[in-house]
Amino acid sequence: MRGRIVATVAVLGLGLGLAAVGCGDEVRDDLVRSGTPPVSPYAGPLDLPFRESADGSEREAEESSGAAGRALECDGEIYSGGGGDGWTEGEGGSTPEEGLNAFFDMQQPELPDRGYRIESEQAGRVLFSYDVGGRTKVAVVVAKDQPHRPGWGPETNAACDPAELPASYTDAKSLEIWTDRAGDRVPTTVLSSYPGAEHCDWESAHFLGVGGIRDGRQYARDPRGVLGTDLLTAPYDGDVRMPADARDTGYRLDGRELWLSDDRATAYVRTADAVEAWPRTKDWVACR
Repeated sequence: MRGRIVATVAVLGLGLGLAAVGCGDEVRDDLVRSGTPPVSPYAGPLDLPFRESADGSEREAEESSGAAGRALECDGEIYSGGGGDGWTEGEGGSTPEEGLNAFFDMQQPELPDRGYRIESEQAGRVLFSYDVGGRTKVAVVVAKDQPHRPGWGPETNAACDPAELPASYTDAKSLEIWTDRAGDRVPTTVLSSYPGAEHCDWESAHFLGVGGIRDGRQYARDPRGVLGTDLLTAPYDGDVRMPADARDTGYRLDGRELWLSDDRATAYVRTADAVEAWPRTKDWVACR
């Protein structure tokens, strides 16, 4: 079953800088390779209409990713999809492969930039897929000679949750992917964690998101107090007694265990040395 879209950003919501790319630019090594196609190749049209998402709703996200979103085969929900920020004159490539290369140069997405295959070719469009276990986890549709956009360039894109990408990729990108009781990778829409941003001087802090921004909770580890009292509901404590009502969620990451109490006001992270109390943030904190 192909997944459904629940979140939309330009490309995983990360790295939206633009850089000019021309048809003479060198295509990345191993960007596209031959080999076994997906078990169930996408057989639908590649010229599906799309438009930029306005509110991030499932319906608008689905519209914004066009055929790329329909081509995904996610285990869970589709993580992101987008399109509409196409190339301009001088940025298009002379081949579909150069059009795919332009996608990475123009949008700089946090996605694998090697190992794609041609999954479908139709008049003036090519679908490239990045497959894991024979199933499409990233899809990019490139198109040729669109109005005021000569050459090949990226039209729509979509991706499954980062947890569905290979560990070799997520580890290299320092993406923190938790596992559940069965040892399976947990979608980042369910549980996510990441260090604080350097440009906000938050390197010593660490954030933990349980659920999404709209309906979830965020907690923070702040041993040096860089976040200040305005952002946290309580101080961080690096050595506490585990409350009697705390329950083991079964989530694990690098020897850390996540425990939550009934009121969910604090996340308790058990390590080999201590139990840490990560307070809930007053609002969902993001460094800008």
